Amino acid sequence: MPAPSLLVRPSAPGDLAAIHAIYAHAVLHGTGTFEIEPPSPDEMARRRDEVLARGLPWLVAEANGAVLGYAYATPFRPRPAYRYSLEDSIYLSPQAQGRGIGRLLLAELMARGQASGARQMLAVIGDSGNQASMALHRALGFRPAGTLQSVGWKFGRWLDVVLMQRALGPGDHRPAAETQP
Repeated sequence: MPAPSLLVRPSAPGDLAAIHAIYAHAVLHGTGTFEIEPPSPDEMARRRDEVLARGLPWLVAEANGAVLGYAYATPFRPRPAYRYSLEDSIYLSPQAQGRGIGRLLLAELMARGQASGARQMLAVIGDSGNQASMALHRALGFRPAGTLQSVGWKFGRWLDVVLMQRALGPGDHRPAAETQP
């Protein structure tokens, strides 16, 4: 259960050092991302700026002034026909895992994605052995959409990518013209 002082809020430039540290740990020790080398702090800032410039959310979970995790939404693909589909990304510090913080971040990310006019949220989960991420997404209504087998090579082994999907708002039950692009 998350601590009572937990706050999910939009990220700020002052959060970038913690965001960089969380992601660097995930790159170096996990299979949730297929990056091999952690990007620089400047590159992380550039990525955040790009997400925010698109009007999409980049959130942090904070407790007692410490950033414990972050989540953001990006366009699923760059072509215009995909403009109503977002991909989620969630990263937690090791001490924040298993405390319900990822669930809070993902729920808020989905709400903000829906408010932006998105109709689908997609999870592109690195490593079919990443049971925690798959369980998190299932708990929030995502369904399996497929597995890409052995598409990544990291830590001396082949890794799958699991695709999961969840409709936002009316999903595909109404034409897209009824929402904001």
